[in-house]
Formats: sequence, structure tokens, C-alpha cells
Amino acid sequence: MSPPATDSGFAGLALVLLAGGQSTRFGGPKLITPLGDRPLALHAAEMLTDLPFAARFAVIGPDVPDLAELGYQLVPLDPPGAPQARSLALGVAAAARGGARAVLIALADMPLVPPFHIVALVRSFNGDRIATSAGGVTMPPAIFGSAHFAALSALDGDRGGAVRLKGAPAVPLDPALALDVDRPEDLVQAAALL
Repeated sequence: MSPPATDSGFAGLALVLLAGGQSTRFGGPKLITPLGDRPLALHAAEMLTDLPFAARFAVIGPDVPDLAELGYQLVPLDPPGAPQARSLALGVAAAARGGARAVLIALADMPLVPPFHIVALVRSFNGDRIATSAGGVTMPPAIFGSAHFAALSALDGDRGGAVRLKGAPAVPLDPALALDVDRPEDLVQAAALL
């Protein structure tokens, strides 16, 4: 269930949806691959549009459904095929230019995260950072306050913001709902859980 549009925790909070990955483990353009009745990326993107973020940014690669029609400001991954840290840096920079006080980082290949989990993250956020915890692993979705923007922009490689989440408080999520679709068998599992 979505929070009321007046939920003050969302004031100044920008969403950064990372949708620029290479899908190498999947073996093809996974974000446009059907999951149920629509492309994989639309599951996370549509769920997040129901929440009252101050702004929505999607860092995109070449094989992504049209997210602009859902109200996302598109940030092309440059150079194409760059690692996740570059996607993160571009998204955080776009949010910072828009005056965000914090960013919620979400992944387009995590289709089962429910809106109530995002609301719980927002309500638990103390201005610094907060992560998701599933099966003992700290991961996105995660929120970072503006004090972390420079460090997030300076990361490199495919680990993204995970290194900045060490020791962060976390909101638990059922591991089944934290499924990250990296391989075709993950898509089969997601379909079974929808």
C-alpha cells in the first residue's frame, strides 16, 4: 500500500533508478524481457511512481522500456556499458543538481520489492543512510543523505554503493522479495512469485 501523498519523509528525497546494466549474466537485454504482462524494468519503475518522491531519475542503457512516460527524467549511461558505479554517479549528480537532500537508490532488476518496504525505509531514514537487509545481506534499495553524494560519485567498478552501506542501519525484507534478476533462472523464480 502506498503512503499518503503528504508523507513528509519524501520531501527533498529524489529517486534514482539504476537501469543501465549490461545484462551479461542474463545473456541478453533483460530489462525489456517480459515478466508476466510487462517488461521486467516496468515492475520496479511503476511501483516507485506511486510514491511521492520530489523527483525521479532513471539512469538508462540502450535496452530499457520508455520510463519517461512514467515521469522519470532520463539520464543516459555514458559511456554505454560503464559499470554500476558510473550509473550511480550519474544519478546522484542529477539529483544533486535538482537540489535533493537525499537519494533513494533502487535497481530496475528487483521487480518484487513492495511499496511498503520503500515507505519503511523513508520513515526510518535519519538523514545519514539506511539500507535493506535480506538474508543477512545489506543491499539496495537504500537511502543516502547529501553528505554521501561526493563519495558515491567517486566510486568505481561494479559494486555500486554497497561499500558505502557497511555498518548502515537496515530495514529487513523477505529475501524472496529482494530477488535481483541477474540470470534467466532468476526471472523464472520472479514469475513464480508474482
